[in-house]
Amino acid sequence: MPLLEVVDLRTTFTTPAGLVRAVDGVSFSVESGETLGIAGESGSGKSVTALSIMRLHSRRTCSHPTGQILFEGRDLLHAPEKEMRRIRGNDIAMIFQDPMMSLNPVFTVGDQITEAVRIHHNRAKGAARERTLQVLRDVGMPDAERRAGEYPHQMSGGMRQRAMIAMALSCHPKVLIADEPTTALDVTIQAQILELVQDLQEKYQTAVIIITHDLGVMARLADKVLVMYAGRAVEYGSVDGVFYDPLMPYSWALLRSVPRLDGDPSARLLPIPGTLPSLISPPAGCPFHPRCSFAEDRCTSADPVLEEKRPSHHAACLLSAAQFAGRKSRADEELEASCE
Repeated sequence: MPLLEVVDLRTTFTTPAGLVRAVDGVSFSVESGETLGIAGESGSGKSVTALSIMRLHSRRTCSHPTGQILFEGRDLLHAPEKEMRRIRGNDIAMIFQDPMMSLNPVFTVGDQITEAVRIHHNRAKGAARERTLQVLRDVGMPDAERRAGEYPHQMSGGMRQRAMIAMALSCHPKVLIADEPTTALDVTIQAQILELVQDLQEKYQTAVIIITHDLGVMARLADKVLVMYAGRAVEYGSVDGVFYDPLMPYSWALLRSVPRLDGDPSARLLPIPGTLPSLISPPAGCPFHPRCSFAEDRCTSADPVLEEKRPSHHAACLLSAAQFAGRKSRADEELEASCE
């Protein structure tokens, strides 16, 4: 049984313009010690999926998510709020994308981390404080004792991000959800943080879900990749399968739109035309067809489902694996010829 399994998750928001289907039938699983990467453009539903797992959406605008979120066999969507408070931060922790909005501005960083340790691990104040200082040192916080006494506004963006990561790691969670965990960090500290996450994973067999626009980070950390578009899962498979032999035009276009160190330095980048569709009134058929280079007439009416096209490699596309491989190859040849 997977440590965490999400089945047909659907999350909607009520707005004056209509119902926003932010997450529309997403399914995936992650085992202990495994890393799942979630990729996609901004607005594709990645962060909403993560917040749905934690049940942190505002009840005023978000309807109760449907589907199943099974943690150690227990459906979190039907767990009482008291149980969720015990699970959040202890069993399932999250590194939020914007630490300035996530840290409490009226408490010091050290007090906030210490509170989490005391609540979940029932430690004395002194022991909890020592754990706080240790985890701040682990994430590369200089002069940890002094920084622990500072408020979030007294820190730089990178310092706040490290404090947010320290809080998430302080209780040794079984599942760590990292939403753009290294956005505000320079490359040196980024490497240290990623190494820390990997060390934690190896030591405690932590399952990691990482959401990032940095495909290089994802390629380094992830075992499996879920590609999302317009609130849906459009490709799901091993990191090698998705990155080196994608089966969905959106995944291929996403990879062609960013530079790669292991690719041809003279290769031209291929931007994805257009923008994400409305999640209130998405286009009929395949939601990606208005931007797809390989779209056919049937793509405007038939809605593809996520299906297994190769062993353990799923994609939502009307084209077969062989058809897409042929068109992808011709497109690559045409692009190389135009660069000569």
